Amino acid sequence: MQLTSHTDYALRLLIYLAVSPADQQATVQHAARRYGISAHHLSKVAQTLVQLGYIHSLRGRGGGLKLAHPAASISLGQVVRQTENLQLLECFGADSSCPIEPACNLKRVLVKAQHAFMEVLDNYTLADLTSNRDKIYNLLKVA
Repeated sequence: MQLTSHTDYALRLLIYLAVSPADQQATVQHAARRYGISAHHLSKVAQTLVQLGYIHSLRGRGGGLKLAHPAASISLGQVVRQTENLQLLECFGADSSCPIEPACNLKRVLVKAQHAFMEVLDNYTLADLTSNRDKIYNLLKVA
């Protein structure tokens, strides 16, 4: 399974915020620069994460982004479910036009594989991804 750049950037932004000093506001622009990605695209990702309740956005002077919850309570599986289209094939939707769908074993196998993929992600939190916080902090030169 391949994740979209939107989900990739969501996970990267959450990692960035998890290693950022609690007394400082992180910005989309700085995170985008540190990762070498588009600030415009990352701001859309940040907006999604705000809407989903994973981060808080503070406007104005001294504003920025902060995690809305402790890193240990942010499930990777849940983030992926909320940011990713998990419809692997057309037949995963309600309007399937595949003539062999009633007898197809491919869908059953892919559903099983997808469940296994998500089960692994469900076993990890943002805190697990940032257990080496100091190393990530230094690599990203956060602040």
